[in-house]
Amino acid sequence: MTPRHALSLAAALAALATAAPAAAATPADTGAAAGARKQCFWTRQINNFASVDDRIVNVRVGVKDVYQFEMFGRCSEVDWAQNIAVRSRGSSYICSGLDAEIITPSTLGAHRCPVRTVRKLTAEEVKALPKGARP
Repeated sequence: MTPRHALSLAAALAALATAAPAAAATPADTGAAAGARKQCFWTRQINNFASVDDRIVNVRVGVKDVYQFEMFGRCSEVDWAQNIAVRSRGSSYICSGLDAEIITPSTLGAHRCPVRTVRKLTAEEVKALPKGARP
């Protein structure tokens, strides 16, 4: 390895080491820097949900925030369910789709639906939702 390549490798490793602590965002993060990171929430903060189809579920978190869950596939009966459970995987908060699973009741028992993506909707997006899709 040439000295120039060794210096480039050392610089890359140093940059990676300084970036690593920023990736450990938690729901308690606040401020401008947190706005650029993923927006996380505790599962216990979910207080309502709405779904107009079997792939998208909108959940109200706290008083004003709405997050949209997109499933990996069809989530049987979620658009007819009167209640659902949201289970977090690995910790008690959700930052991405891989952190969440929706459980819906059905006549054959509980149906588990893995979540692909979680996205916080803007106030404009929430206002634009059809009435049945707004939690």
